[in-house]
Amino acid sequence: MRGGDDGTEGLFSYVSCEARVPSDHPLRAIRAIADEALEVLSSDFEGLYSKVGRPSIAPEKLLRALLLQAFYSIRSERQLMEQLGYNLLLRWFVGLSMDAEIWDATVFTKNRERLLSGDVASKFLAAVVAQARGRNLLSDEHFSVDGTLIEAWASIKSFRPKDGSGEPPSPGRNGERDFHGEKRSNKTHASTTDPDAKLYRKATGQPSRIAFMGHVLMENRNGLVIGATLTPATGTAEREAALALVDRLGAKRRITLGADKAYDAREFVAALRKRKVTPHIAKHEYVDKNGILRRSALDARTTRHPGYAVSLRIRKRIEEVFGWIKTIASLRKTRHRGTEKVDWTFALTVAAYNLVRLPKLMATA
Repeated sequence: MRGGDDGTEGLFSYVSCEARVPSDHPLRAIRAIADEALEVLSSDFEGLYSKVGRPSIAPEKLLRALLLQAFYSIRSERQLMEQLGYNLLLRWFVGLSMDAEIWDATVFTKNRERLLSGDVASKFLAAVVAQARGRNLLSDEHFSVDGTLIEAWASIKSFRPKDGSGEPPSPGRNGERDFHGEKRSNKTHASTTDPDAKLYRKATGQPSRIAFMGHVLMENRNGLVIGATLTPATGTAEREAALALVDRLGAKRRITLGADKAYDAREFVAALRKRKVTPHIAKHEYVDKNGILRRSALDARTTRHPGYAVSLRIRKRIEEVFGWIKTIASLRKTRHRGTEKVDWTFALTVAAYNLVRLPKLMATA
């Protein structure tokens, strides 16, 4: 017998969001790890909010919602609020009931700004890493470092002379701007949209972009990120950030650090050795146009050991981190302006990457 196509808008439902989510859904394990990390940050949240006044969005719910934005490639907060309205799985993960009212997108973003002052993203990443360390999933001796470009939310046409000179774009919604024959550099020019971003060209033959540079420190046992930072894009930013991440690590004994050819500089290698860090860096040797051989800062004292080849092989896994945050988490081009906001978003996105990988690692540990 054929059933009737009758609407059920007038019926009540006594089933919660919890009952709608399968017991083996991957988000259940991820939420358990995230909730444990958020519990660690509870005292930090207390210091960010007043004891009186109207209650705001709970910081725990806000951070869970931002994690979903990374997990499901949701490109804006407005679209995130829309999906929270009808997606029961997302409602359950955030901690909203079936009948809970969804926040306005503007209210949501303003509440997010409060968490910037407390450096919450970096602390959340540290709390997630602490769980992995407690289950012996991290290496204490072998690490890798690398950096990647994060395109700024600014057009190349916004890169104008700092003194106010130069021709403006032609009239119209997307006016043309002719840069032919014009010398531009970060010393004389800056983006009017995002002054913190820098004009940077990654290699010869590639276009220049207005960008930031994100850096991560990865442990080599399971490829988890244990440190992240964001800097303006400069030619020395990768090496400077690498030293800062190593110092933040606070290693008690000698460690190894794998890196690509961009880190093969004598000053950087000397700085690592001073910190009792063995540089496992890919050798950058070539013959220039004048026939002069450019020699590597490393010699056989380092490269003859089997561990050097192992580090060079494992360090390539750091590209998986960058691939995930740029494609899945949609951070190839940031949606925010200013170093502080982009750095906060970068740290939280890296924490989301760890959360995706940790459940399987913990299950097999």
